Amino acid sequence: MHEKERHRIILSAVQDRPVLTVAELCALTGASEATIRRDIVSLDEHKKLRRVRGGAEALHPGHFRGLAGRPFSVNETIMIDQKRAIARAAVELCSEGESIIINGGTTTFQMVHPLASRRLQVFTNSFPIAEHLLHNSKNTVLLSGGVVYREQNIILSPFDNDVTRNFYARRMFMGAQGVGPLGLMEADPLLIQAEQKLIGQAEELVLMVDSSKFESRSSLVLCALDRIDVLITDEGISDKDAQMLDAADVKLIVAHPNASVTTSPSP
Repeated sequence: MHEKERHRIILSAVQDRPVLTVAELCALTGASEATIRRDIVSLDEHKKLRRVRGGAEALHPGHFRGLAGRPFSVNETIMIDQKRAIARAAVELCSEGESIIINGGTTTFQMVHPLASRRLQVFTNSFPIAEHLLHNSKNTVLLSGGVVYREQNIILSPFDNDVTRNFYARRMFMGAQGVGPLGLMEADPLLIQAEQKLIGQAEELVLMVDSSKFESRSSLVLCALDRIDVLITDEGISDKDAQMLDAADVKLIVAHPNASVTTSPSP
């Protein structure tokens, strides 16, 4: 990637965040830490952003309120092989003609590729998921209405009587900020509100999380573990976490990058 292109990406990214770290900018651009640090120094000298310890911030940040958590563009580069395997296992649960909900996220986004050969009714609050399925599949796509949050590429409605209430799904597929003994955790109250509405419209809740999410924690609990029907993760899950899920009667599916899956006995 050329320097000018990196600079455009950096300047665009800092407008949506109070502070962007060097590591986040590396993930966004694919450049090394040394290169990003030089870019930040150069942009700071040209008074296009402000250099801060460990990263950069905008000189005149926008007033648009983003959601808590890492941006979509950063998250989609993390544990990508595991996310693809998890997504393949998720799509294997679907039958032709079913109605499903896919919540926005980088793990759920990976479902779009195996869904290309299916014909389902898909309700989503994710721009990238809807766009990809519209252009690359014969699935029927319904998109929720509301406010677009650019960093997470997600649409959230502030209203209780939105189109969500009119859609019934056999299954809902979603990711999470973290998973622990208290349940499924998220980083932002707006996400909690939107996801609780969606969960209420589906018969079965399928949680798609890579094994690192069992080490991640947040201050907000979306639902208890026993509300989750199926959890799909990768082979990095510990025996302790698998036992925790078994105690909550959550069906565990372990997906491997070679496309094979291991399913725990049904509760």
